[in-house]
Amino acid sequence: RRTCLPAPSPDISNINLWNILRNNIGKDLSKVSMPVELNEPLNTLQHLCEELEYSELLDKAAETDDPYERMVLIAAFAVSGYASTYYRAGSKPFNPVLGETYECIREDKGFRFFAEQVSHHPPISACHCESKKFVFWQDIRWKNKFWGKSMEILPVGAVNVTIPKYDDHYEWNKVTTCIHNILSGRRWIEHYGEITIRNKKSSAYICKLTFIKGNYWSSKVNEIQGFVMDQEGKVVHCLFGMWHEGLYCGVGPSAKCIWRPGSMPTDYELYYGFSRFAIELNELDPVMKDLLPPTDARFRPDQRYLEEGNIEAAAAEKQRIEELQRIRKRHIDENNIAYHARFFTRKVVDGNQREVWVTNDTYWELRKDPGFSKLENPTLW
Repeated sequence: RRTCLPAPSPDISNINLWNILRNNIGKDLSKVSMPVELNEPLNTLQHLCEELEYSELLDKAAETDDPYERMVLIAAFAVSGYASTYYRAGSKPFNPVLGETYECIREDKGFRFFAEQVSHHPPISACHCESKKFVFWQDIRWKNKFWGKSMEILPVGAVNVTIPKYDDHYEWNKVTTCIHNILSGRRWIEHYGEITIRNKKSSAYICKLTFIKGNYWSSKVNEIQGFVMDQEGKVVHCLFGMWHEGLYCGVGPSAKCIWRPGSMPTDYELYYGFSRFAIELNELDPVMKDLLPPTDARFRPDQRYLEEGNIEAAAAEKQRIEELQRIRKRHIDENNIAYHARFFTRKVVDGNQREVWVTNDTYWELRKDPGFSKLENPTLW
């Protein structure tokens, strides 16, 4: 696997963001087209896969008989998905187009993952990952608001993990993300709010994690506090730490480190702040070229050109791909065509009529035909 990107991130000091954003204060920015230099060479579907960077925490949970300790490991996994964002406030992922897909097979980590952009308005990304020890899935959409100096990203949707060995089904929400100083070069990222992790198969325990919002009076940033409680509300485990540095279980000096992020690659600041895992996500192995569906994000030309440092070609391709999507949408709307996702299906899961997107179990079967030749694949780019 590759250990660095082909080209460093572009200089964005000459981009006047205020000119782009001033008419959009208080609005949803997902519909605003941004210059390609503000992107990083990954998209939202790949970001969902990045949340599995520390999947060994789930493997460990699958070997832990004590249910309270299992919950601690699930909590550490939920926190670990935020670590990579610490160095990434300077750029945004590409928005996937409707029907775009991404797969990631990691024999070294023992999992296989796939994702699809299942809806355009609102934009919804769905993913599914399985290994011998766990199953992970989620569908997520983001609402974002630009407030002049900062941008708030509010995720809607839930993360699910099952551990078949113990018949566990964990579900949790995501917290709010805020990018501060959005108009200056010194952007920084903050996550705040509360995550509640429940095991839907047992009400015997629950976990609450609070991502604490920073303020002017405190030097503490990125802090997390939480606890695992039993049915009576008695605290069984205390959790604390920082989402970019690690999570501890216990009290004071005797607390045990449950998770800490890996070291960053050399010169990461020059390469979009990518971790080693992020660097590998968009790699296109020649062997895979014939196996992947043509809709896989690795084939997306604007993203690939940006990765290679060809900004002019990336900008032209981004515009072309966005225009193609508009044409397809117009065709669907004018002809009253019902759009169906290819690898996920929509399901109502509870009394509140909450809808989720779950796998339809066809992806890996269809993959047996190289390039998904038995499937009608849309032309996305």
